[in-house]
Amino acid sequence: MTTLHIGRGDTNLGAFTVEEVEEGLRTGRFLPTDLAWETGMAGWLPLAQVMAAKSAGSIAPLAPPLPVSIEPISRSGLPWEHRDQLGLFKAFCDTVGLVFTRPSVAFAMMKPEGDMMGPLLFALIGGSIGMFVAYLIQMGVDSAGFMTNRQTSLYGMGHPGLWALSCIIFIPLSLVLGTFIVSALLHLCLMLLGGAKKTFETTFRVVCFSCGSTYLLLVIPFCGGIIGGVWNIVLQCIGLARAHETDTGTAAMAVLLPIILCCGCAILVSVLFTFSLMTLFKP
Repeated sequence: MTTLHIGRGDTNLGAFTVEEVEEGLRTGRFLPTDLAWETGMAGWLPLAQVMAAKSAGSIAPLAPPLPVSIEPISRSGLPWEHRDQLGLFKAFCDTVGLVFTRPSVAFAMMKPEGDMMGPLLFALIGGSIGMFVAYLIQMGVDSAGFMTNRQTSLYGMGHPGLWALSCIIFIPLSLVLGTFIVSALLHLCLMLLGGAKKTFETTFRVVCFSCGSTYLLLVIPFCGGIIGGVWNIVLQCIGLARAHETDTGTAAMAVLLPIILCCGCAILVSVLFTFSLMTLFKP
């Protein structure tokens, strides 16, 4: 069976059959500007040219494949997207490990589209585990006397039943709403900056897989939230750049812009509030 090696930039996307390439061109998995090579060709050529030559029945004139140092990557999907074959637990753990240790590879593998419930389920599992353990740690801190009884009762931790009910309702609800809101803000910023090469679903998937992984860091007492928050920003910058096939600078600006605006608004409100108090109590 004839296979084509497809490359994009300095990345080898892998080897595919002609039928897979044709389907990939229709769905957007491959671009006409991607490079293609197969045994018998003299060099790498634009994919559109190779496919046109094959349609015409000609054989493109032999070149070595991309350098072996370049890792073959394809949009075959993250392990989580193959959980039916791998099993839920293994697919989740493999995806978290890949996102944490090799984010560029992970988000290059991620399918840009397909479904939204699968990535959302990943975010719910990772986020729920992290937040639930964080609440347990908070309860332990409270019981040790580091928090006042007033604060404990304020968050509903004084009654186990009420605390359990609040976890069951609040954690999934906050994760779902937060994921959609963050995705919408990031995609809007990416559109304004001209970096949104794909649909909202692509941005949503990046947010789900980054949050579902980094929220697990909440299990680290005291500093887990800070570490997870910073790493989540890094993952979103890398993920948006790879998934939308835009430059990292644009993706980073899209991620940082809402943070900058929120901080700016908070500072402005604080200044106005302080000025109002000074005017009110001015002798």
